[in-house]
Amino acid sequence: EPFEYMVGDKYYGIDMEIASLLAKHLGKELVISNMEFAAVCLSVGQGKADIAMAGLSITEERKEYVNFSDKYYDAAQKLIVKADDKTFDDAKTKEDIEAILAKFDKKTKIGVQNGTTGQFYVEGSEDWGFEGFPVTCVGYTSGSLAVQDMLNGNVDYVIIDEAPAESIAKAINALN
Repeated sequence: EPFEYMVGDKYYGIDMEIASLLAKHLGKELVISNMEFAAVCLSVGQGKADIAMAGLSITEERKEYVNFSDKYYDAAQKLIVKADDKTFDDAKTKEDIEAILAKFDKKTKIGVQNGTTGQFYVEGSEDWGFEGFPVTCVGYTSGSLAVQDMLNGNVDYVIIDEAPAESIAKAINALN
């Protein structure tokens, strides 16, 4: 959420609504294929899908095998921590958070969704000028799985896109 998610066997979300409107405009039937995030652009590049919509960030690597429309959302990254973790309590700016992250070592595990901006941010990306951090990056098929693994004590923090982070945190906090 909010880009794409399922309730039962039905698809919902911003990207699903845009895809539906696009199909209607083109006079085509919309057929949604649920797949791992990292495979979405590859499927289009290989001709297995006509379009990819999954909260995708535009990267130079992805541009090599797919064309992008104009962007319709600017993603920001959010750091998710356990409620009892006070490490970042005094951080007021992005720079404060990055200074703390830069002091960690490989013992600190940060969960991300595979193939996302969060992964590029933690590991580093020349395309976007991110140097990355000296931590262990642990990839998951979804942000919610990363957060669940953090709650289970297997990773220390999670960094994912802002909108999904807020949806996940709201849902988990509602359970407590």
